[in-house]
Amino acid sequence: MTKVTFEQMLNAGVHFGHLKRKWNPSMSPYIFDDKKGIHVIDLNKTLIKLEEASKAMRQIAKSGRKILFVATKKQAKEIMSTKVEEVNMPSITERWPGGLLTNFKTTRKTIKKMTSIDKMMKDGTADTMSKRERLQLSRKREKIDKIFGSISDMNRLPAAIFIVDVKKEHIALSEAKNLKIPIFAMVDTNSSPDGIDFVIPSNDDATKSIDLVISALCDAIKEGLGERKQTKEKIAQEKAAKEASEENTEQKLEDKS
Repeated sequence: MTKVTFEQMLNAGVHFGHLKRKWNPSMSPYIFDDKKGIHVIDLNKTLIKLEEASKAMRQIAKSGRKILFVATKKQAKEIMSTKVEEVNMPSITERWPGGLLTNFKTTRKTIKKMTSIDKMMKDGTADTMSKRERLQLSRKREKIDKIFGSISDMNRLPAAIFIVDVKKEHIALSEAKNLKIPIFAMVDTNSSPDGIDFVIPSNDDATKSIDLVISALCDAIKEGLGERKQTKEKIAQEKAAKEASEENTEQKLEDKS
């Protein structure tokens, strides 16, 4: 597994926290010091926590389950979309639609509407409509796709959720907690780490910091997916060898008889 170094974190500004007066006391175990009124995150602890999170995500990916990535803040949206798409994981980068997880049946129904519109466009049903109706249908599809497009393949609740900025994404955090879905998160000095299974103490505002953490986690997911593929291939080879052996035994028995 690719390991992030202390120097990489330092260069990306992962250690920069918030102003002392804005801190959350629950983050004190992860704070190294303060400099000019700004808290400095203990990168040695961040390295350990990031490694723990990476190992856990690798195992989830290896099992074939999904991790939902959430980041709607401007600094993180593009990074997340690009990185997460590469590992085929669902993500939310626009606004979080309330009830996405806690009312998942309704979420699936909304996504199915998009699929239904696509079908109407393909089979010619939309051609029988007026120009105005087609335009309304197209706009409706665009609206659904903007929010739900990146989770259209998520047929069941995710095995885990990853959040950039738990303070901003408090609704997503609350829903995951209610459903007891394991939570991975970048937690800055102004946020609470309480109830988060895999806390990654880090600067959740700087683009470079967000990029470094998400890249490390996606690399771990890639490894997990690669291991899953190898396991599947090995099982398929063993099955083929067993079948060939059985056929060979049967043929020998036939020849003897």
